[in-house]
Amino acid sequence: MTHPREPRLLPWSGPEGKPCYLITDDDGGPVSRLADTTEATQLGMGAELLAHAHDLLPRAPHGELRYLAERLTEALADALRVAESRGRRLNGLN
Repeated sequence: MTHPREPRLLPWSGPEGKPCYLITDDDGGPVSRLADTTEATQLGMGAELLAHAHDLLPRAPHGELRYLAERLTEALADALRVAESRGRRLNGLN
C-alpha cells in the first residue's frame, strides 16, 4: 500500500497572497522543477542581499533605519540557515 505524499508548499503565492501547494508523486515534473529553480534563485538573492547589507550597514547613518536594517539582516541570515538545513535533511532522506 502506498501512502500519499505531503503536499509541497510552492515558493510563490496564489491569488490574494494565499499559499500554493503541489500535490504530485513526480519529483521531476515541470512544476516541481520550476519550484526548485525559483527556490534556488530566492536563496541566492537572499545571500546576495545579506552580503550587501553587511557591507552597507557600517557606513549607514545612525537611527531607527539602521536598527531595522540590522534586525532584518539577522532575520534573513536565520531564514537562510533554516532553509539550508532543511534542504540538507531532505537530501538525506532520498
